[in-house]
Amino acid sequence: MSELFSSFDLAGRMLRNRVVMAPMTRSRAPDDVADERIALYYAQRATAGLIVSEGTPISREGQGYLFNPGIFTPTQVAGWQLTTRSVHAVGGCIFAQLWHVGRVSHPSIQDGRRAPISATSKVAVGATAFGYDESGKPGFLAAAPPRPLGTEEVDRVVADFAQAAANAVEAGFDGVEIHGANGYLVEQFLNPLVNDRTDRYGAGTMENRLRFALEVVDAVCARIGPDRVGIRLSPYGQLFDMPHYADMDETYAALVAELGQRGIAYVHVMDQSGFVMGDRVSESFVDRLQALLRQFRRDLPRTAIILAGGMTRERAEGLIGDGTIDLAAFGQPFIANPDLVERLRNGWPLTQPDRATYYGGGAAGYVDYAPYREADHVADAA
Repeated sequence: MSELFSSFDLAGRMLRNRVVMAPMTRSRAPDDVADERIALYYAQRATAGLIVSEGTPISREGQGYLFNPGIFTPTQVAGWQLTTRSVHAVGGCIFAQLWHVGRVSHPSIQDGRRAPISATSKVAVGATAFGYDESGKPGFLAAAPPRPLGTEEVDRVVADFAQAAANAVEAGFDGVEIHGANGYLVEQFLNPLVNDRTDRYGAGTMENRLRFALEVVDAVCARIGPDRVGIRLSPYGQLFDMPHYADMDETYAALVAELGQRGIAYVHVMDQSGFVMGDRVSESFVDRLQALLRQFRRDLPRTAIILAGGMTRERAEGLIGDGTIDLAAFGQPFIANPDLVERLRNGWPLTQPDRATYYGGGAAGYVDYAPYREADHVADAA
Protein backbone atom coordinates (compact mmCIF):
# COMPACT_ATOMS: atom_id res chain seq x y z
CA MET A 1 0.00 0.00 0.00
CA SER A 2 1.16 3.53 -0.77
CA GLU A 3 2.53 5.36 2.29
CA LEU A 4 0.15 8.21 1.46
CA PHE A 5 -2.72 6.01 2.62
CA SER A 6 -0.97 4.53 5.64
CA SER A 7 -1.70 5.65 9.18
CA PHE A 8 0.53 8.24 10.86
CA ASP A 9 1.24 9.10 14.48
CA LEU A 10 0.90 12.89 14.78
CA ALA A 11 2.21 13.74 18.24
CA GLY A 12 0.37 10.80 19.80
CA ARG A 13 -2.72 11.19 17.61
CA MET A 14 -3.17 8.35 15.11
CA LEU A 15 -4.28 9.65 11.71
CA ARG A 16 -5.96 7.19 9.37
CA ASN A 17 -3.86 8.38 6.38
CA ARG A 18 -1.35 11.07 5.44
CA VAL A 19 -3.74 13.19 3.38
CA VAL A 20 -4.42 16.62 4.88
CA MET A 21 -7.29 18.90 3.92
CA ALA A 22 -5.63 22.30 3.74
CA PRO A 23 -7.27 25.42 5.20
CA MET A 24 -9.47 27.23 2.69
CA THR A 25 -11.54 30.36 3.22
CA ARG A 26 -15.11 29.77 2.01
CA SER A 27 -16.98 32.72 3.61
CA ARG A 28 -20.13 30.77 4.43
CA ALA A 29 -20.77 32.10 7.96
CA PRO A 30 -23.25 35.02 7.71
CA ASP A 31 -22.85 35.97 11.38
CA ASP A 32 -19.17 34.94 11.61
CA VAL A 33 -20.35 31.80 13.45
CA ALA A 34 -19.93 28.20 12.25
CA ASP A 35 -23.35 26.66 11.61
CA GLU A 36 -24.94 23.38 10.48
CA ARG A 37 -23.88 23.82 6.86
CA ILE A 38 -20.26 24.34 7.86
CA ALA A 39 -20.45 21.21 10.03
CA LEU A 40 -21.77 19.22 7.06
CA TYR A 41 -19.03 20.55 4.78
CA TYR A 42 -16.25 19.35 7.07
CA ALA A 43 -17.93 16.04 7.95
CA GLN A 44 -18.24 15.24 4.24
CA ARG A 45 -14.44 15.54 3.94
CA ALA A 46 -13.47 13.85 7.21
CA THR A 47 -11.90 10.82 5.52
CA ALA A 48 -8.78 13.00 5.31
CA GLY A 49 -6.24 12.00 7.92
CA LEU A 50 -6.23 15.59 9.17
CA ILE A 51 -8.46 18.57 8.44
CA VAL A 52 -7.15 22.09 9.06
CA SER A 53 -10.09 24.46 9.29
CA GLU A 54 -10.46 27.65 7.34
CA GLY A 55 -8.75 30.58 8.99
CA THR A 56 -10.70 31.47 12.12
CA PRO A 57 -10.03 34.97 13.48
CA ILE A 58 -8.69 35.14 17.03
CA SER A 59 -10.28 38.54 17.71
CA ARG A 60 -12.33 41.23 16.00
CA GLU A 61 -9.06 43.11 15.59
CA GLY A 62 -7.61 40.12 13.75
CA GLN A 63 -10.42 39.89 11.19
CA GLY A 64 -10.01 41.08 7.62
CA TYR A 65 -12.91 39.41 5.87
CA LEU A 66 -16.60 39.19 6.66
CA PHE A 67 -18.48 35.89 6.93
CA ASN A 68 -15.59 33.84 8.32
CA PRO A 69 -16.30 31.91 11.54
CA GLY A 70 -14.26 33.26 14.42
CA ILE A 71 -13.11 31.65 17.67
CA PHE A 72 -13.21 34.59 20.11
CA THR A 73 -16.79 34.73 21.45
CA PRO A 74 -18.82 32.15 23.37
CA THR A 75 -21.29 31.98 20.49
CA GLN A 76 -18.51 31.21 18.03
CA VAL A 77 -17.07 28.53 20.31
CA ALA A 78 -20.50 26.92 20.61
CA GLY A 79 -20.97 27.14 16.86
CA TRP A 80 -17.76 25.22 16.14
CA GLN A 81 -18.75 22.43 18.54
CA LEU A 82 -21.21 20.97 16.03
CA THR A 83 -18.44 20.83 13.41
CA THR A 84 -15.94 19.11 15.67
CA ARG A 85 -18.51 16.60 16.94
CA SER A 86 -19.56 15.84 13.37
CA VAL A 87 -15.98 15.28 12.20
CA HIS A 88 -15.18 13.09 15.20
CA ALA A 89 -18.38 11.07 14.71
CA VAL A 90 -17.05 9.79 11.40
CA GLY A 91 -13.53 9.18 12.70
CA GLY A 92 -11.88 12.41 11.59
CA CYS A 93 -9.32 14.73 13.18
CA ILE A 94 -9.54 18.52 12.90
CA PHE A 95 -7.27 21.42 13.91
CA ALA A 96 -8.42 25.05 13.96
CA GLN A 97 -6.31 27.54 12.05
CA LEU A 98 -5.80 30.61 14.27
CA TRP A 99 -5.78 33.75 12.15
CA HIS A 100 -4.82 37.38 12.62
CA VAL A 101 -4.64 39.31 9.35
CA GLY A 102 -2.77 42.32 10.76
CA ARG A 103 -2.72 45.10 8.16
CA VAL A 104 -4.88 43.23 5.60
CA SER A 105 -8.07 44.70 7.02
CA HIS A 106 -10.33 47.75 6.94
CA PRO A 107 -11.89 50.03 9.58
CA SER A 108 -15.42 48.96 8.56
CA ILE A 109 -14.66 45.54 10.10
CA GLN A 110 -12.92 46.86 13.21
CA ASP A 111 -14.60 47.84 16.48
CA GLY A 112 -15.11 51.60 16.53
CA ARG A 113 -13.86 51.80 12.92
CA ARG A 114 -10.32 51.80 14.22
CA ALA A 115 -7.33 51.35 11.91
CA PRO A 116 -6.00 47.80 11.51
CA ILE A 117 -2.91 46.95 13.55
CA SER A 118 0.38 45.58 12.27
CA ALA A 119 4.10 45.42 12.88
CA THR A 120 4.32 48.54 10.71
CA SER A 121 2.50 51.62 9.41
CA LYS A 122 3.20 50.56 5.81
CA VAL A 123 0.10 49.89 3.72
CA ALA A 124 -0.25 46.47 2.07
CA VAL A 125 -0.26 47.81 -1.48
CA GLY A 126 -2.68 45.96 -3.73
CA ALA A 127 -4.19 43.93 -0.88
CA THR A 128 -7.93 43.90 -0.32
CA ALA A 129 -10.12 43.24 2.69
CA PHE A 130 -13.77 42.20 2.51
CA GLY A 131 -15.73 44.72 4.52
CA TYR A 132 -18.52 47.28 4.23
CA ASP A 133 -18.44 50.05 1.66
CA GLU A 134 -19.72 53.60 2.27
CA SER A 135 -23.30 52.48 1.65
CA GLY A 136 -23.00 49.63 4.14
CA LYS A 137 -22.88 46.88 1.53
CA PRO A 138 -20.30 44.05 1.76
CA GLY A 139 -17.55 44.27 -0.82
CA PHE A 140 -13.83 44.21 -1.52
CA LEU A 141 -12.00 47.28 -0.24
CA ALA A 142 -8.37 48.35 -0.39
CA ALA A 143 -6.53 47.41 2.79
CA ALA A 144 -6.38 50.50 5.00
CA PRO A 145 -3.27 52.17 6.44
CA PRO A 146 -2.40 50.22 9.61
CA ARG A 147 -1.34 51.40 13.03
CA PRO A 148 1.88 49.84 14.31
CA LEU A 149 1.46 48.04 17.61
CA GLY A 150 3.18 49.67 20.53
CA THR A 151 5.78 47.48 22.22
CA GLU A 152 3.60 47.20 25.31
CA GLU A 153 0.62 46.09 23.17
CA VAL A 154 2.28 43.03 21.69
CA ASP A 155 1.66 40.97 24.82
CA ARG A 156 -2.07 41.58 24.41
CA VAL A 157 -2.08 40.15 20.88
CA VAL A 158 0.01 37.17 21.99
CA ALA A 159 -2.54 36.58 24.75
CA ASP A 160 -5.33 36.69 22.16
CA PHE A 161 -3.67 33.81 20.30
CA ALA A 162 -3.37 31.81 23.52
CA GLN A 163 -6.99 32.45 24.47
CA ALA A 164 -8.16 31.50 20.98
CA ALA A 165 -6.24 28.23 21.31
CA ALA A 166 -7.98 27.49 24.60
CA ASN A 167 -11.31 28.38 22.96
CA ALA A 168 -10.56 25.97 20.12
CA VAL A 169 -9.92 23.12 22.55
CA GLU A 170 -13.17 24.01 24.34
CA ALA A 171 -14.90 23.86 20.95
CA GLY A 172 -13.62 20.30 20.51
CA PHE A 173 -10.77 20.83 18.06
CA ASP A 174 -7.92 18.34 18.35
CA GLY A 175 -5.39 21.14 18.11
CA VAL A 176 -4.59 24.46 16.45
CA GLU A 177 -2.51 25.71 13.57
CA ILE A 178 -1.04 29.21 13.97
CA HIS A 179 -1.37 31.06 10.66
CA GLY A 180 2.14 32.37 10.10
CA ALA A 181 1.92 32.53 6.31
CA ASN A 182 0.49 34.42 3.33
CA GLY A 183 1.35 37.95 4.36
CA TYR A 184 -0.66 38.09 7.59
CA LEU A 185 0.41 39.39 11.00
CA VAL A 186 3.10 36.86 11.93
CA GLU A 187 4.80 37.29 8.56
CA GLN A 188 4.53 41.07 8.84
CA PHE A 189 6.91 40.80 11.79
CA LEU A 190 9.20 38.31 10.04
CA ASN A 191 9.80 40.29 6.85
CA PRO A 192 12.46 43.04 7.29
CA LEU A 193 11.15 44.98 4.27
CA VAL A 194 7.75 45.27 5.96
CA ASN A 195 8.80 45.36 9.60
CA ASP A 196 10.35 48.80 10.13
CA ARG A 197 10.25 48.76 13.92
CA THR A 198 13.14 49.87 16.11
CA ASP A 199 12.10 48.08 19.31
CA ARG A 200 12.83 44.51 20.41
CA TYR A 201 10.43 43.21 17.75
CA GLY A 202 12.10 45.26 15.04
CA ALA A 203 14.05 44.56 11.90
CA GLY A 204 17.43 45.37 13.41
CA THR A 205 18.24 41.70 14.04
CA MET A 206 16.84 38.35 12.98
CA GLU A 207 16.30 37.50 16.64
CA ASN A 208 14.01 40.52 16.95
CA ARG A 209 12.02 39.62 13.82
CA LEU A 210 11.49 36.07 15.06
CA ARG A 211 10.46 37.17 18.54
CA PHE A 212 6.74 37.71 17.90
CA ALA A 213 6.26 34.36 16.14
CA LEU A 214 8.05 32.48 18.90
CA GLU A 215 6.21 34.31 21.67
CA VAL A 216 2.91 33.31 20.04
CA VAL A 217 4.04 29.68 19.73
CA ASP A 218 5.26 29.60 23.33
CA ALA A 219 2.06 31.14 24.69
CA VAL A 220 -0.14 28.72 22.76
CA CYS A 221 2.00 25.73 23.79
CA ALA A 222 1.86 26.81 27.43
CA ARG A 223 -1.93 27.05 27.22
CA ILE A 224 -2.82 23.80 25.40
CA GLY A 225 0.41 21.77 25.12
CA PRO A 226 2.91 21.54 22.22
CA ASP A 227 1.41 18.26 20.99
CA ARG A 228 -1.71 20.21 19.99
CA VAL A 229 0.15 22.98 18.11
CA GLY A 230 1.12 23.42 14.47
CA ILE A 231 2.17 26.46 12.45
CA ARG A 232 1.83 27.36 8.79
CA LEU A 233 4.68 29.13 6.96
CA SER A 234 5.10 30.32 3.36
CA PRO A 235 8.74 30.85 2.41
CA TYR A 236 9.07 32.72 -0.91
CA GLY A 237 5.43 33.80 -0.85
CA GLN A 238 4.67 37.39 -1.90
CA LEU A 239 0.97 37.57 -1.14
CA PHE A 240 -0.29 40.92 0.13
CA ASP A 241 2.78 42.98 -0.62
CA MET A 242 5.43 40.79 1.03
CA PRO A 243 8.63 41.41 -0.92
CA HIS A 244 11.46 38.90 -1.08
CA TYR A 245 14.49 39.78 1.03
CA ALA A 246 18.13 38.74 1.14
CA ASP A 247 18.10 36.39 4.13
CA MET A 248 14.76 34.63 3.58
CA ASP A 249 16.29 31.16 3.72
CA GLU A 250 18.25 31.93 6.86
CA THR A 251 15.19 33.49 8.52
CA TYR A 252 12.99 30.45 8.00
CA ALA A 253 15.78 28.02 8.84
CA ALA A 254 16.35 29.85 12.14
CA LEU A 255 12.63 29.95 12.93
CA VAL A 256 12.16 26.24 12.22
CA ALA A 257 15.25 25.34 14.26
CA GLU A 258 13.63 27.11 17.22
CA LEU A 259 10.33 25.30 16.57
CA GLY A 260 12.19 22.00 16.55
CA GLN A 261 13.42 22.67 20.08
CA ARG A 262 9.82 23.17 21.21
CA GLY A 263 8.60 19.83 19.85
CA ILE A 264 5.33 21.08 18.38
CA ALA A 265 3.09 18.70 16.44
CA TYR A 266 3.85 19.96 12.95
CA VAL A 267 5.17 22.64 10.63
CA HIS A 268 2.91 23.20 7.61
CA VAL A 269 4.75 24.69 4.63
CA MET A 270 2.76 26.42 1.89
CA ASP A 271 4.74 26.02 -1.33
CA GLN A 272 4.62 29.31 -3.20
CA SER A 273 8.07 28.83 -4.68
CA GLY A 274 6.87 28.38 -8.25
CA PHE A 275 4.19 31.04 -8.39
CA VAL A 276 3.81 34.62 -7.29
CA MET A 277 0.25 35.95 -7.60
CA GLY A 278 -0.35 33.48 -10.43
CA ASP A 279 2.80 34.28 -12.43
CA ARG A 280 5.67 31.88 -12.89
CA VAL A 281 8.88 32.88 -11.13
CA SER A 282 12.44 31.66 -11.28
CA GLU A 283 12.89 27.92 -10.95
CA SER A 284 15.68 28.71 -8.49
CA PHE A 285 13.04 29.21 -5.79
CA VAL A 286 11.72 25.70 -6.45
CA ASP A 287 15.21 24.32 -5.87
CA ARG A 288 15.72 26.52 -2.83
CA LEU A 289 12.50 25.28 -1.25
CA GLN A 290 13.66 21.69 -1.66
CA ALA A 291 16.91 22.57 0.09
CA LEU A 292 15.01 24.38 2.83
CA LEU A 293 12.72 21.39 3.37
CA ARG A 294 15.77 19.17 3.78
CA GLN A 295 17.07 21.60 6.40
CA PHE A 296 13.70 21.53 8.15
CA ARG A 297 13.82 17.75 8.19
CA ARG A 298 17.13 17.80 10.04
CA ASP A 299 15.89 20.39 12.55
CA LEU A 300 12.51 18.77 13.27
CA PRO A 301 13.32 15.34 14.71
CA ARG A 302 10.07 15.19 16.72
CA THR A 303 7.87 17.37 14.54
CA ALA A 304 5.95 16.39 11.41
CA ILE A 305 6.29 18.32 8.16
CA ILE A 306 3.24 19.02 6.00
CA LEU A 307 3.58 20.43 2.49
CA ALA A 308 0.77 22.12 0.56
CA GLY A 309 0.61 23.78 -2.84
CA GLY A 310 0.17 22.16 -6.25
CA MET A 311 -0.05 18.74 -4.61
CA THR A 312 -0.74 15.57 -6.61
CA ARG A 313 -0.74 11.93 -5.58
CA GLU A 314 2.53 11.35 -7.44
CA ARG A 315 4.29 14.30 -5.84
CA ALA A 316 2.98 13.39 -2.40
CA GLU A 317 4.14 9.79 -2.69
CA GLY A 318 7.58 10.87 -3.86
CA LEU A 319 8.14 13.37 -1.07
CA ILE A 320 6.78 11.07 1.63
CA GLY A 321 8.70 8.13 0.22
CA ASP A 322 12.06 9.90 0.35
CA GLY A 323 11.37 11.29 3.84
CA THR A 324 11.19 14.97 2.86
CA ILE A 325 7.69 15.36 4.32
CA ASP A 326 5.34 13.31 6.47
CA LEU A 327 1.92 14.54 5.33
CA ALA A 328 0.63 15.99 2.06
CA ALA A 329 -2.00 18.75 2.04
CA PHE A 330 -4.54 19.21 -0.73
CA GLY A 331 -6.61 22.38 -1.01
CA GLN A 332 -8.79 23.08 -4.03
CA PRO A 333 -9.27 19.40 -4.98
CA PHE A 334 -11.20 18.94 -1.71
CA ILE A 335 -13.75 21.60 -2.72
CA ALA A 336 -15.41 19.50 -5.43
CA ASN A 337 -14.29 16.07 -4.20
CA PRO A 338 -15.47 15.39 -0.65
CA ASP A 339 -14.25 11.81 -1.16
CA LEU A 340 -10.82 12.94 -2.38
CA VAL A 341 -8.94 10.30 -0.40
CA GLU A 342 -10.78 7.46 -2.14
CA ARG A 343 -10.44 9.10 -5.53
CA LEU A 344 -6.68 9.39 -5.04
CA ARG A 345 -6.43 5.85 -3.69
CA ASN A 346 -8.31 4.34 -6.63
CA GLY A 347 -7.16 6.63 -9.41
CA TRP A 348 -10.71 7.87 -9.99
CA PRO A 349 -11.17 11.14 -11.93
CA LEU A 350 -11.55 14.37 -10.03
CA THR A 351 -14.53 16.70 -10.34
CA GLN A 352 -13.52 20.25 -11.23
CA PRO A 353 -14.82 22.91 -8.82
CA ASP A 354 -16.90 25.90 -9.86
CA ARG A 355 -14.70 28.90 -9.03
CA ALA A 356 -17.72 31.22 -9.01
CA THR A 357 -18.92 29.49 -5.83
CA TYR A 358 -15.61 29.49 -3.91
CA TYR A 359 -16.56 32.39 -1.64
CA GLY A 360 -19.93 33.23 -0.10
CA GLY A 361 -23.34 31.95 -1.09
CA GLY A 362 -25.23 28.95 0.18
CA ALA A 363 -25.17 25.21 -0.39
CA ALA A 364 -24.36 25.40 -4.11
CA GLY A 365 -20.68 24.73 -4.68
CA TYR A 366 -20.22 24.01 -0.99
CA VAL A 367 -22.01 20.89 0.26
CA ASP A 368 -23.68 19.69 -2.95
CA TYR A 369 -20.69 18.01 -4.66
CA ALA A 370 -21.39 14.28 -4.97
CA PRO A 371 -18.95 11.48 -4.18
CA TYR A 372 -17.63 9.44 -7.09
CA ARG A 373 -19.81 6.65 -8.44
CA GLU A 374 -18.30 4.44 -11.09
CA ALA A 375 -21.68 3.70 -12.72
CA ASP A 376 -22.24 7.42 -13.33
CA HIS A 377 -18.77 7.78 -14.79
CA VAL A 378 -19.31 4.86 -17.18
CA ALA A 379 -22.68 6.29 -18.24
CA ASP A 380 -21.15 9.70 -18.88
CA ALA A 381 -18.33 8.16 -20.93
CA ALA A 382 -20.85 6.23 -23.03
